[in-house]
Amino acid sequence: MKKLDKFYINGAWVSPVRSESMDIVNPANEAVIGQVELGSPADVDLAVAAANEAFKTWSLTTREQRLEVLDRIITAYTAHMDEMTEAITTEMGAPTDISAGAQAPIGVTHFKTSRKALESFSFEETKGVTKVVKEPIGACGFITPWNWPMNQVACKVAPAIACGCTVVLKPSEMAPLSAELFAQIMHEAEVPAGVFNMVYGDGPSVGAALSSHPDIEMVSLTGSTRAGILVSKAAADTVKRVALELGGKSPNIILEDADFDKAVTDGVVECFRNTGQSCNAPTRMLVPAKLHNRAVELAQKVAAATKPGDPKDPSSTIGPLSNINQFTKVSSMIQEAIDDGCDLIAGGAGRPEGLDKGYYVKPTIFANVTNDMMIAREEVFGPVLVIMPYETEQQAVEIANDTPYGLASYIQSGNPDKARAMATKIRAGNVFLNGNNYDPNAPFGGYKQSGIGREWGDFAFHDFLEIKGIVGYN
Repeated sequence: MKKLDKFYINGAWVSPVRSESMDIVNPANEAVIGQVELGSPADVDLAVAAANEAFKTWSLTTREQRLEVLDRIITAYTAHMDEMTEAITTEMGAPTDISAGAQAPIGVTHFKTSRKALESFSFEETKGVTKVVKEPIGACGFITPWNWPMNQVACKVAPAIACGCTVVLKPSEMAPLSAELFAQIMHEAEVPAGVFNMVYGDGPSVGAALSSHPDIEMVSLTGSTRAGILVSKAAADTVKRVALELGGKSPNIILEDADFDKAVTDGVVECFRNTGQSCNAPTRMLVPAKLHNRAVELAQKVAAATKPGDPKDPSSTIGPLSNINQFTKVSSMIQEAIDDGCDLIAGGAGRPEGLDKGYYVKPTIFANVTNDMMIAREEVFGPVLVIMPYETEQQAVEIANDTPYGLASYIQSGNPDKARAMATKIRAGNVFLNGNNYDPNAPFGGYKQSGIGREWGDFAFHDFLEIKGIVGYN
C-alpha cells in the first residue's frame, strides 16, 4: 500500500500542516492501492514562501546555469522512464504501450524542447533608445490534470524554470504517483531548493488557495472550462497573469478527395486513443453526406477491433476511464444521447462484456449527428465519436466552427493547398493536416472557451516573462 504523506517544499519532503487522506484507486480493477494526503491553504503558504525566497536568486541565474539544471533533470528523468511508465499506467489506466510510447516520454521531450529554446531565446533587444528586456515573472502556481499527467506537468515546469521562474505545483489528486516520482526526479537533479515545490490537494482547497494567493504572480491551469472560470475569478482580485488550457470538441473534416478509408479509420483510432481522454481528441468526424454510410461501415470495423481491457495486457487497445467520476459522467452522456434518439452504430451504455470491475466503457459511435445535439456540443472525454454529414465544404467549415471550443481541429485532403486554405478558416489554436498531429515545437492552446495562452516550445516562454522598457539606455 503506497502512502503519499509528504509534500515537496524548499528542497525537502515535509509533513502537511493540515491534511486529510484520500484513497488512490487503480481504475483497472477499482482496488485501493494507496493513500494520498490532501493539503490545505497553510501548506500552500509554505510552498509559496519557499518559491518566492528562491526566486530572489534563481531569477538572476545565467542562461548557462539554467541549461545545466535542465540537463540534470533530463538525465534524471530518463533514468526513471520505466518507473514513470508504471506509475502512469497504474494511476490513470493508460495501456502500457501508450504510457511507454507517449505518456512517460513526452515529459522529457518538453524539457529537451525548452532546453533547445533557451539556447537561442532572446531576452533583450534594442528599440530606438530603449532597451527592451524580458524578465521572469516570479513564483508561478500550476494546477495540472490526470489525463496526460506528465505532459501537463512538464510543459509548464520546463519553460518556467528555463525562464528563471519558480514553481508551486498542485498535481491532480487522481494522479499522484507520477507526480511523486517527478518530484523525486527534481530532487535527484539537484534543482535548487525552492525552485520547484509540490503540494497535493483538491481544487476547492489547494487549487483555490494557489489561484488567489497574493504572492503568486502567475497561475496556469490545464483542466475543464468550468475549472478555468473558477481559477480566473480567484486570480482576479490580485490581478495575476492567468494561462488556461481547457476543453475541446475538435472537428475532423474529411474532404471527398482524401484517402477516405484511411482517413476515417485513422480518425476513429485517434478519437479512441487514451480512452478518449485527450482535450484535443478528434471527436466530431465531418464527412461528405454521400459518403456517410461508407464512413459508418469503416467506423464500425474500428470500434469492433478496439478492445477495452487491463492496461497491462498487451492485447488491450484502450484501458479504463481514469476515475469513478469520469466513468459516471461518460456513461451518463452516452445514455442521454441514446435517450435523445441519436443513431447509435457502435458501443452504447454499460460496461463491455466480460469487464465487471474497473471503469471501462464501450467504444461508442453515433452517426447522422447534427450540431444541435448534446453529444455534438459537449465534451465527453471518453471513447465517444460522432459522425456528422455535410453537403458542401463551406458547410463543413461552418459546422467545425459552430462550437464554444477552439482547441484543435483536423483536416484530411488529397490536395495540400486545399487543406492549407481551409485551415485559415478554422477557429482553433491547432489545425492538424493529413495525420500530422504532434509537434513539440508547435504552439499548443485554444481559441474561445478552450483557453488563454500557448504552451510548448519557445511559445511557452512568453507567459513566464515580464517586458520591461529601459528608455534612454542607449
